[in-house]
Amino acid sequence: MDQENLSTVQSLSTNFDNCMTIGNPSSNDNAKNLLYSKPRQLTDDDCTKLELQDKRGLLSSFINAKLEKEAAANWDKFYKRNETRFFKDRHWTIREFSELLGLPENDSSITPAKKRLLLETGCGVGNFFYPLLESGLNLKVYACDFSARAIDLIKQHEQYDSENIVAFVADLTQESCLSPHIPERSIDLVTCVFVLSAISPSHHGFVAANVASVCHHGSVLLFRDYAVNDMAMIRFKPGSKISHRFYVRQDGTRAYYFTLEEVVKLFADYGFRCTEGGYLHRRTTNIKEGIDAPRVFLQAKFVYERP
Repeated sequence: MDQENLSTVQSLSTNFDNCMTIGNPSSNDNAKNLLYSKPRQLTDDDCTKLELQDKRGLLSSFINAKLEKEAAANWDKFYKRNETRFFKDRHWTIREFSELLGLPENDSSITPAKKRLLLETGCGVGNFFYPLLESGLNLKVYACDFSARAIDLIKQHEQYDSENIVAFVADLTQESCLSPHIPERSIDLVTCVFVLSAISPSHHGFVAANVASVCHHGSVLLFRDYAVNDMAMIRFKPGSKISHRFYVRQDGTRAYYFTLEEVVKLFADYGFRCTEGGYLHRRTTNIKEGIDAPRVFLQAKFVYERP
């Protein structure tokens, strides 16, 4: 992958990190955006804030272990507080998903017997896949999440259909966590959207291995997550830092901020070739709250190339 080139993709809209309460992104979701080879350049004020984080030091190994142990419980509490209200349905993904993963918009040759199998990792309450199914895309969805409460909310949705949606609790850091629910080497499409950032970087390899275990040669993976130098990373208060680019929010959930190089290497180690990727620069504004924050996300597309 040429690190000096820019590639053009349709923008993926997003909610602001849940460490802050602000409005919708200011840019038009239908506008073209560039994927850049480098993240946002830090300002002097940004560097000062990062220095203050480092001066306070990292959280103790005891607290880190406690956060790891209570990770599922903290996400259950999150969904108990917010239920289905926190994240908006991502209707923008209908266009974006089709383009990036090469889904035909109106292909009458695809019969129900030829449905593509989609695995959504970290599905939350279904804000990603329900709009896809509503649009008429011929998919069977396997949806997993760390939170049992989130899976319960998916199954309470008025459009839940057990024939087309298999929703289950899974800890993606545990070996063979997907095999009891998904036929071997059957998945055509995988989404990993704002999932890995909530998991300790020491466990990212386990997640990639689990995803690879259900993919066949030619399966496509769409990745999107928080990137280094995102304003949400800069705004963490001293005393919130677990390790390098890894933080804890006030509610106990965690956030990691990626570089393109590490994501490409992570998935390459498990058979995925990156076909496009880069940093998406956005701004999130809320005039009422007086917020104008530069955001940086990392987006990449991978193809699985192991037999």
